[in-house]
Amino acid sequence: MSRSGADLALLLLGAYRRLVDDAVAELAARGYPDVRPSHDFAMRAILAGADNASELGRRLSVSKQAAAKTIATLLERGYIARETDPQDARRKRIEVTPLGLEVMSVGESIFDDLRRGWADQIGSRELVALEARLTELVGDARVRSEEPGWVAGGGGD
Repeated sequence: MSRSGADLALLLLGAYRRLVDDAVAELAARGYPDVRPSHDFAMRAILAGADNASELGRRLSVSKQAAAKTIATLLERGYIARETDPQDARRKRIEVTPLGLEVMSVGESIFDDLRRGWADQIGSRELVALEARLTELVGDARVRSEEPGWVAGGGGD
């Protein structure tokens, strides 16, 4: 059976969705039912220096309004806080809270668990080979959701 390029794209997307959906479900089971992938992308961008809605929008390739909605959601849930800029008291900047760092850490450990599950399913050598082939195709640089030009999706949920 010959596959098309579209089939490959759908397989890769399906693998991504499986990992993300499983991680979101496990986060919910561990007491974080309100975390979405876009929240992690946003918190990573904030940690990398996106400390306002305009910069967060640029980093996530979404509108300032979409970034502001995500910020409002993260503020409401306690994953980020708005603080007065020590350099300019008129300016408010956002930063990831200890709770935000905690949920990010838990999420990373869940992805490690999921990776081990995939290794158990297809074999460690096969998984390492798959990762090596994907690295050949996309290069050594990982997709960095906190960098400008990476489309992460918008909105607060």
